[in-house]
Amino acid sequence: MDPLQTLASWIKDSGNIVFFGGAGTSTESGIPDFRSAAGLYQTEHNSPYPPEVMLSRSFFMSSPDIFFDFYRSKMIHPEAEPNGAHLLLAELERQGKLKAVITQNIDGLHQLAGSRVVLELHGSIHRNHCMGCNRYYGLEQVIQSVERAPLCPECGGIIKPDVVLYEEQLDHDVLVGAVAAIAAADLLIIGGTSLTVQPAASLVTYFRGRHTVLLNRDPTPYDHRADLIITDRIGKVMGAVQEQL
Repeated sequence: MDPLQTLASWIKDSGNIVFFGGAGTSTESGIPDFRSAAGLYQTEHNSPYPPEVMLSRSFFMSSPDIFFDFYRSKMIHPEAEPNGAHLLLAELERQGKLKAVITQNIDGLHQLAGSRVVLELHGSIHRNHCMGCNRYYGLEQVIQSVERAPLCPECGGIIKPDVVLYEEQLDHDVLVGAVAAIAAADLLIIGGTSLTVQPAASLVTYFRGRHTVLLNRDPTPYDHRADLIITDRIGKVMGAVQEQL
């Protein structure tokens, strides 16, 4: 049995699948990972700031204009569409097989594909709040704002995206939910992530089920935990698997 057939058979036999994904899940939708995006921005603007600096809380507070210039130009991709991975996961949820998507991405493509139970470890570009009055804003307010740093029309405060920056803590309730989902799963599919960003990556260690599948182009520190490793583009793989279900 080839790897795709093996994955398809495990999906068929499973009643509690959890997917844990990272940037590679969205690259086939035209969304680069944040390091690539920052590298492109550095080249275009001769910027001295590495990605960990530009996406930090302290940099956001001290240089909001530069932060939003980078954020708007390289981190927001409203034209992106779900790929084969997003679509298969949404279908498995509709069938009652997949119980949760746990993602490190902030693009909202899982929801756009139809997934409902999505635990966003690093937040979402689609949710934004005023730092002054806490008023909620959608993505449009950030995109259409005439100010370099979008300002709340009600109080004048800066509108901050609900994305987890460096120096900020992950949402406790999201973490608890992710741990519970992984611990209860019988099949864990990990896709498009190098499993190097902590504490998110360590969540996979809570899995106690039957099979762990790792779909990633490059090796990860958790390869030894996987029962099946497929080193190919995740959208391509998941699309091919769907044809076998």
